[in-house]
Amino acid sequence: MDVNKTIETRRSIRKYQDKEISMDLIKDILNAARLAPSAYNAQPSRFIVIQDKKIKETLKENNVFKQPFVYNAPVIIICLGDPEVYPKERLEPIYSNPKEIAGDIGAVRDVAISAQNLVLRATELGLGTCYIGLVNRDRIKEILGIPDNYVLPFVITVGYPDEDPDPMPRKDMKDIII
Repeated sequence: MDVNKTIETRRSIRKYQDKEISMDLIKDILNAARLAPSAYNAQPSRFIVIQDKKIKETLKENNVFKQPFVYNAPVIIICLGDPEVYPKERLEPIYSNPKEIAGDIGAVRDVAISAQNLVLRATELGLGTCYIGLVNRDRIKEILGIPDNYVLPFVITVGYPDEDPDPMPRKDMKDIII
């Protein structure tokens, strides 16, 4: 599949087959994320892959996700960013506000770029994904032992689709170009 076809066919999948995803496929999509660009090549993206049913149950008992389908996804990928990895000595002399390029804002931006690579590669491999923003961040960080300073903009569910939703309407080009 070419990139344009992958972009056009990607859908947010909320219903998955009860089918395990091989570690080779998981590594493949994480590698796509790893290859994404980042400011100063700082590579702040970090991922936690959850497949274990007991961990999913613990997350459910703690009401970490508001959407029940998340707990049924074969894989939940926690997308994190380490805001401390940017080279402060290179940023501070150049930018009056280095946090615009680095820090929490930079980490969220760079995690989003790497996550989009992950999602597109998953689509290309026949997997479905869904970005999940409704997350109890404090609780999940506590349960999984995630460092407090890491940003957690979203998680991504992954699995073999058990639905084929129609594409969502998109704005016309004239509506997005200013």
